[in-house]
Amino acid sequence: MSADCHIADISLADAGLDRIEWAEREMPVLRQIRERFERERPLAGQRITACLHVTTETANLLRTLQAGGAEVAVCASNPLSTQDDVAAALARHFGVRTYCIKGEDHETYYRHIHQALDIRPTLTMDDGADTVGVIHSERRELIPGILGGTEETTTGVIRLRAMAREGVLEYPIIAVNDADTKHLFDNRYGTGQSTMDGILRATNVLLAGRTVVVAGYGWCGRGVAMRAKGLGAHVIVTEVDPTKAIEAVMDGFQVMPMAQAAPLGDVFITVTGNKNVIDGRHFDLLKDGAILCNSGHFNAEIDIPSLERASKSHRSARPFVEEYSLNNGRRVYLLAEGRLINLAAAEGHPASVMDMSFANQALSAEHMVRNASRMEKRVYRVPEEIDKAIASLKLRSMGVTIDELTPEQVEYLNAWQEGT
Repeated sequence: MSADCHIADISLADAGLDRIEWAEREMPVLRQIRERFERERPLAGQRITACLHVTTETANLLRTLQAGGAEVAVCASNPLSTQDDVAAALARHFGVRTYCIKGEDHETYYRHIHQALDIRPTLTMDDGADTVGVIHSERRELIPGILGGTEETTTGVIRLRAMAREGVLEYPIIAVNDADTKHLFDNRYGTGQSTMDGILRATNVLLAGRTVVVAGYGWCGRGVAMRAKGLGAHVIVTEVDPTKAIEAVMDGFQVMPMAQAAPLGDVFITVTGNKNVIDGRHFDLLKDGAILCNSGHFNAEIDIPSLERASKSHRSARPFVEEYSLNNGRRVYLLAEGRLINLAAAEGHPASVMDMSFANQALSAEHMVRNASRMEKRVYRVPEEIDKAIASLKLRSMGVTIDELTPEQVEYLNAWQEGT
């Protein structure tokens, strides 16, 4: 029986179910949590609005929340990241209130957020903090009933910490992105692989021998640069943080300002979480045929209005590839409208790495329910015991064992008397 929904095509549900079950094979940590949730029902009575990328991996997170007893509504956190067959399966096979269509326009995107909020959530889950933003600006009547929320992304955590600093954040948030078992793996290995996957699916270009410019050397940038290098590309990194710039240099990459990199690059990938990283100063410097794409959260990293002003025309060259004919006679190619290339043109992160990220989401929701009454209106890290437990479960699922400290070693680490 279908849940209340606004999706592209309910007939895609069976195909979506097959893909959800395929992803579930690669998510043993989340599966173990779901089995415990089915027994203990720690989320019984909770209503969760999840504004996330609607993918096969997300579907398995939502199944886990349901197993814990929660009522769930989901909307997309990006207009191009929805997998329509997954949305159909969530509505038909799992009874999730589902509001998302791949390629939805701006108005529909926000209408879907409001529809997902109509369940009057007690918990929110965000990938970019759009739900929190809508609640605080337009749906403030919901605030008294909300225990807290979780946030998945670097960009979202930045926005939420800004709200907390200004004293306007009205309920506690757990920054799932800050968990070691999230950002060290999801951001680096997930973003690295899925970004390359999206670029190759959209363009079918050979990266070996080309110059790839990576804007930003946080954990996502590290992963993208590593994977581009592994495919044979010459990699240039641009940065504003001197410490990260030194790290990129010591990792073997050239580092320079974007204005110097612009005439050198064949492919540009932004992963900064900021706006106008490539802007009007740079477009006239680009090579003929340069490819621009983004793997940061929002479509603001490439200044698209300035690109349009610098162009005499543009057309669709192939799916997810827009050719801009610049006023100087050169052509540049913008992928996926400047939105997340890894989710627009590909399938996002592999399930095995999302296993840890979404385990953090599920366990953080449980932690919030148990502890919200003692939490302040600010952004919290994932508790270390949750982080370590997820790492241990992941290692066990991989068949990897590690050493344990002996009592003597524990005593040594906790004493100060014994020196050299």
